[in-house]
Amino acid sequence: MTTRAPRRGAFSFARRPAACVLASGGLDSAVLLGEALRKYRKVQPVYVRAGLRWESAELRALRRFLRAVRSPRLRPLVVLELPMRDLYGDHWSTTGRVPGFRATDASVYIPGRNIVLFTKAAAFCALRRLPVLLLGILSANPFPDGSPAFLRAMERALARGLAAPIRLRAPFRRLSKDRVIRRGRGLPLHLTLSCSEPRRGRHCGVCVKCGERIKAFRRAGIADPTAYADRRHSGRGMSASRRAPAQRAGA
Repeated sequence: MTTRAPRRGAFSFARRPAACVLASGGLDSAVLLGEALRKYRKVQPVYVRAGLRWESAELRALRRFLRAVRSPRLRPLVVLELPMRDLYGDHWSTTGRVPGFRATDASVYIPGRNIVLFTKAAAFCALRRLPVLLLGILSANPFPDGSPAFLRAMERALARGLAAPIRLRAPFRRLSKDRVIRRGRGLPLHLTLSCSEPRRGRHCGVCVKCGERIKAFRRAGIADPTAYADRRHSGRGMSASRRAPAQRAGA
């Protein structure tokens, strides 16, 4: 009996055995995790804790999301420590003076953040023999450490410095947030957190990150299931009773 060769571009577990996802608990990395579970035999989520204001709420959200998308392919979350408060001082990311709802994308820049995150996560990958590090960078990212040229240069530097074949992959680099939301509409996106000033674990509804989230759901044409503490910009939204139940991904 003969078997058909796989279609051109069809997924092969032999080609994609394992990957590490740099996870944040936000929309973009959550959808990235969901897609990775469909494309890799093993997926290792990694969270890097730097001491920024929102990280406790963000990490709780990430753990809830991972429980909801549990799969035999999903490895337990690894949390790496990389304290940065001594460097950032009175930066808004540590003080709480966060950019408001109508602030620009450039206002949320944290100098060197991607450089240190990628370095720590890549060192973890090298030690665990994970050849691919997946990043949730989007097309709207205006920062120098999110550009294609930077990613190529960083990949070369990490591979040489670690003496390991580390590949940085940003599959959403040409996508907007609303397109990412549409790709992840089958995932429990209400469990994600994209907020610079969470209030008791809920989105504040008035920071620039909440603004991005609210506008992206509107552009995607999908009801926003997020619970906002301040709803002046979000409208009625969707009540908790109407939220879609959590679904498994990559099972």
